[in-house]
Amino acid sequence: MNTSSFRFPRRQFPALAAAGFLGTRLGRSAETPGKPGMPGPYPGRVVAVRHPGSIVSGAYQGEAIGRVMERGMAELTGAPGWPDAWRLFFQPGDVVGIKVNPVGGKKISSDPSVLLRIIDGLKQAGVKPADIFVYDRYRLQLQGAGIHRWLPDDIRPAWATEQYDNIQLGMNGFDADHYMEFPIIQPGQDARDPHFRRSYLARFITQRVNKVVNLACLKHHNAAGVTLALKNIAFGMANNCCRAHQGKTINVLGAFIPCILDVAPVRQKVVLHIMDGVRGGYENGPGITPQHIWEHKTMYFATDPVAMDKVCWRVLDEKRVQAGMQPVSLAKPSGGSIQQSLNMAPEHIEIAGALGLGEFDDAKIDVKRIEMS
Repeated sequence: MNTSSFRFPRRQFPALAAAGFLGTRLGRSAETPGKPGMPGPYPGRVVAVRHPGSIVSGAYQGEAIGRVMERGMAELTGAPGWPDAWRLFFQPGDVVGIKVNPVGGKKISSDPSVLLRIIDGLKQAGVKPADIFVYDRYRLQLQGAGIHRWLPDDIRPAWATEQYDNIQLGMNGFDADHYMEFPIIQPGQDARDPHFRRSYLARFITQRVNKVVNLACLKHHNAAGVTLALKNIAFGMANNCCRAHQGKTINVLGAFIPCILDVAPVRQKVVLHIMDGVRGGYENGPGITPQHIWEHKTMYFATDPVAMDKVCWRVLDEKRVQAGMQPVSLAKPSGGSIQQSLNMAPEHIEIAGALGLGEFDDAKIDVKRIEMS
């Protein structure tokens, strides 16, 4: 096994040191040829498309969603049509995974109208149905949201392991040769045992696919502040993640999330990010309590997940302020389905920017906002 350590440019190291990070990435090379997937060909570019008819009486409207997605992909890429936009990212012979978000169950998860349009785009680009997989880390969460029932007969679901648990050290579905090493373990574990200090990547991303579409949801998170494009990929592609937010006094998600994303198979294979903000959740995430779900009626498109998360973080803060709540970085967790933290500041977005995964500086982020009718 070849071994390589994290090496940060000198100008980037202070931000990481401030977060208390010192980590090592090891494992054989699995880089895909060509330009890295993140931040991709459009760093800093985010397209926001709003359609007032995208959701009616709580139900997504397929025709309106289709128009939103066609417009968003055209504005992101400059391509003249729907198939042309997808052909800029995908070609015949690619094996593509669509990373969905089922954590909110049937309340707020990836919606079939959006997912089916992504599948159509891939097919338009010449990707064979047998080479398209709809993926999440846990089979039971995927099924709990009903996602497996929406898939066309020629598209298959995929997962890394059976169900969520608080330890997450099982290796079924994970690759022993690809991991991020981070010096945080859970109580009672042996700090000398490297297995406890590693988060192994899913074989899905290291061996099965060569490109990934990230379909995220617009949501608050009680430990990370927000769970958007970056966290959807990081926690979906690795095990042993609960160690990063064990309770009120151990929360290192700010550094942990970017370090998973920086491992070569993740960084280079995730080529497109689509944020489903038709519905959003602004408190008690990631599961979200029903009273904190609102109809934002907007979808976001980017190859840069940092810029996308910075924009969508602001959207969540604006909604929270409208509801009489503090912005996430100032508020205290109020409940939800995960262990509580002292704070919810989304440092992971800025640190991901420091690692070159995208643009964090507002001056370098170009948001194109489109109102449809």
